[in-house]
Amino acid sequence: MDAAIGELQRGFLTQDQIASSRMIMGLDRQLIADGTYFVVEEDGQVAGCGGWSRRATLYGGDHTPGRDAALLDPATEAARVRAMYTNPAFARRGVGRLILQLCEDAARAEGFRRLELMATLSGQPLYVAMGYEPIEAIEDARGGAAVPLVRMGKTIP
Repeated sequence: MDAAIGELQRGFLTQDQIASSRMIMGLDRQLIADGTYFVVEEDGQVAGCGGWSRRATLYGGDHTPGRDAALLDPATEAARVRAMYTNPAFARRGVGRLILQLCEDAARAEGFRRLELMATLSGQPLYVAMGYEPIEAIEDARGGAAVPLVRMGKTIP
């Protein structure tokens, strides 16, 4: 996660924004406890990780303020795609697509028909390619420097 935050956002964010993003990004252990987190390995190395959630928090790690563990209603609310990270050594090799597909399939199996996520600028091209559409652009300055993010959504048939 740390390498993905530090390396894959270069060219999209300043060094201050990358440092700030560490406050608003990271692992949410609730995903692990809920059994909704995936890890992809290749030859004993973690190639990437990510998950989905049936809980209200849209983004942020264990340490991020403002989390909400309330359960979502699959009939009326969107599941959340959360904590997506690709090891920089495996970037642009289909790892993110695989994890995102696993998330969509699992959320659909639990009755969700829509997914939402908060995209970094470096992650947005993957999400657009996978059919996610922008809902709103925001800036999160809880870590110091304002980090641009894009809330995105997708209906899953």
